[in-house]
Amino acid sequence: SLSKTKKKGKEHKELIVNAIREAAEDYNSIYVFSFENMRNLKFKEFREKLKPTSRFFLGSNKVMQVALGRSVSDEIRPGLYKVSKDDDGSFFNYYFIVFRRQSRPACEVFDSTGSLLRGDTGLFLTNMPRDEVESCFNKFEENDFARTGTIATEKVELLEGPLDQFTHEMEPFLRKQGMPVRLNKGVVELVSDFVVCEEGKPLSPESARILRLLGIKMATFRLNLICRWSPEDFELYKEGLDES
Repeated sequence: SLSKTKKKGKEHKELIVNAIREAAEDYNSIYVFSFENMRNLKFKEFREKLKPTSRFFLGSNKVMQVALGRSVSDEIRPGLYKVSKDDDGSFFNYYFIVFRRQSRPACEVFDSTGSLLRGDTGLFLTNMPRDEVESCFNKFEENDFARTGTIATEKVELLEGPLDQFTHEMEPFLRKQGMPVRLNKGVVELVSDFVVCEEGKPLSPESARILRLLGIKMATFRLNLICRWSPEDFELYKEGLDES
């Protein structure tokens, strides 16, 4: 029944809250991180690698906020309310500049107001030294095929002529994806230039399929550190902004 479903949902949330609170007592530092283009298998591998010294939590941001405490009066450890404080946005009404490793752009803008636990974020609790955490997160990067709705990172255009990378059996499938193709003596041929995707525009289902066939990976799964809490201090991974 609906009442049983609600009860089960509430019990599940309580279990998560209790698990986070217990973990917060066991680990020396807590990080909030955001993620882009989540890939569950790759994230599981990363999580297993750090399992001996750390623990991850993903799920409802509100539940994680409640677990840590959203004010000085209900925070579970001193200063943790800064991670999950939820107000009218005056506390964190800005764009975070997220730390990136040098091989990527120097910084990335992260849009957020109110709590640091907003959008695609999670908690990372660990006993690892700060420099090791930063190194692990900043080095982690997995390229993958983009999914429908992903913003294209470049324009991809196929020119008129034979498409030797495709077998003749592929011709009907390619036509269904909107490509102007035909068979010419058993060879798949593009009868006119065809734009697969435009830079800066969302990928259609057809574009995502064609890019996969072409072997072009436009999605990068990344984890970006947002802030760090420890019993000694609290730090935002940003520049030029007072944390108070």
